[in-house]
Amino acid sequence: MAITVNGAPLDIAPGSLAALLDALDYGDAIVATAVNGDFVPAEDRAATDVRDGDRVEILAPMQGG
Repeated sequence: MAITVNGAPLDIAPGSLAALLDALDYGDAIVATAVNGDFVPAEDRAATDVRDGDRVEILAPMQGG
C-alpha cells in the first residue's frame, strides 16, 4: 500500500502505526506521531491502523540551544 511519511511517498505492507515505526527503525525512540493530521499518543499506536493513502508524520524532539 502507498502512504506518505513526513511528506515522502512510501510503499509498505498493511499494519499498525507501531509496526510502521519499527519498520522505519524508530523502535523505542521518543517521537510524536500523527495520522492524517490527528495526533496519535504512544499508547494508541499499536491499535492505530495505517491505511492506503494515509499521511503519517513522525516528529522527534530537537536538542540544542
